[in-house]
Amino acid sequence: MARTPIVAGNWKMHLGRTPAHELLTALRDSLGGIEGIDMAVCPPAPWIADAADVLRGTRIGVGVQNVYWESHGAFTGEVSAAMLAGVVDYVIIGHSERRHVFGETDEQTNRKLRAVLDLGMQPMLAVGELREEREGGRTNDVLRRQLTAAFADIERLPEGFIVAYEPVWAIGTGLTATPEIAQMTCADIRAMLAERFDAATAEACRIQYGGSANADNAASLVGQPDIDGLLVGGAALQAESFTKICQAAAAVAS
Repeated sequence: MARTPIVAGNWKMHLGRTPAHELLTALRDSLGGIEGIDMAVCPPAPWIADAADVLRGTRIGVGVQNVYWESHGAFTGEVSAAMLAGVVDYVIIGHSERRHVFGETDEQTNRKLRAVLDLGMQPMLAVGELREEREGGRTNDVLRRQLTAAFADIERLPEGFIVAYEPVWAIGTGLTATPEIAQMTCADIRAMLAERFDAATAEACRIQYGGSANADNAASLVGQPDIDGLLVGGAALQAESFTKICQAAAAVAS
């Protein structure tokens, strides 16, 4: 089954409004001719509306980095999935920084995922292991636990559902899983999806790799049979580097 790769940039908590607008404008111009892949940017929440305005009419989707599961209420500081429906195209859920910095539990990740799916939005479900878990041979146990918990009470996945495999030890460290290690782990994730749902669902899911992805390693990663794109961190904060990553992924996909 042909899966359309997706390259998304997670800006995290970077850039004020003016530099963010400048980056969005530069990406609108530099990514315009790229075809064969899906592309998205995930700016900080205050700049979501700006991103939607600047990128309207382009092939570049807009994503948000986090949501709350309740649609409304006395939840100071939170932004609900319901508020973002129709504004953003993608929602990152369960990123390792939400899990390990802010203490998000597997149950909370599941509640966010169900809220997003109920609204017909497209999640990017992030999973990944710590360095000590990788070195201790527990990677698959961790991934299975995260996936099983995330999919609690979810009967089916939409076609093209996105799982972002992000080894925590490679995020922002400059370390990158080798293409062979990344491929093996993404293949294991696809097998887990087949066990949880069915083979057709697993085959239709897109699995991104995230973890110090850059222009130099993009092609070798996306060229792997079970890697269907990249979730890019630091390299997404510069138009030139993110454009080169998208170009590399598109070249492999063509």
